[in-house]
Amino acid sequence: MRNRIDIPEGLYGITGDNFANGKSNYQCVEEMIKGGIKIVQYRDKRKNSREKVEEAGAIRELCRKNNVLFIVNDDVAIAMLVDADGVHVGQEDMKPSDVRKLLGENKIIGLSTHSEEQGMAAYNDIDVDYIGVGPIFPTTTKDTAPVGLGYLEFAVKNLHLPFIAIGGIKDYNIDEIIKRGAKRICLVSDIVGAEDICKKIIDLNNKILKK
Repeated sequence: MRNRIDIPEGLYGITGDNFANGKSNYQCVEEMIKGGIKIVQYRDKRKNSREKVEEAGAIRELCRKNNVLFIVNDDVAIAMLVDADGVHVGQEDMKPSDVRKLLGENKIIGLSTHSEEQGMAAYNDIDVDYIGVGPIFPTTTKDTAPVGLGYLEFAVKNLHLPFIAIGGIKDYNIDEIIKRGAKRICLVSDIVGAEDICKKIIDLNNKILKK
């Protein structure tokens, strides 16, 4: 039986240079790492495949030098080309079992979930190492309707695998997520759009990890 790969607690970083006020994805990840983020997902919906391979490869090397896990969103081929640590897929992407056949046993597979039913299915799927729970609140980064705090509370109580609370989470509402027991949380625009990404991450991780 395969053992799930552990996912670090704290902030889960996702790239989004369209929210970054002119900073590149690489520059944002540099600052994320300085702030202490231990896992980064490369997500870019705008660039062509050639540009994404080049950028993902550079960020992968940056993460490798700093012992930071590097995940590619959706694209298994790019993940394989740059030797990423894993892939994050959605409900309409390739099935985790098929991703596992391509990546092998020692890579990380994350899966987005938007309901209790999807969460339970992922919990029972040994190919899934962690899940995304959300979007909790309305968000400009995804078209999926918000699921609210109810699914988050269900995940804390019933889904005994690592999960990332995600979707519309900001400085002003993150306390609602933390007090419900989430240990891994993702903010996108609030982090990459911050004037001082490093400081923002340190401050938020201190709240999440209660340092």
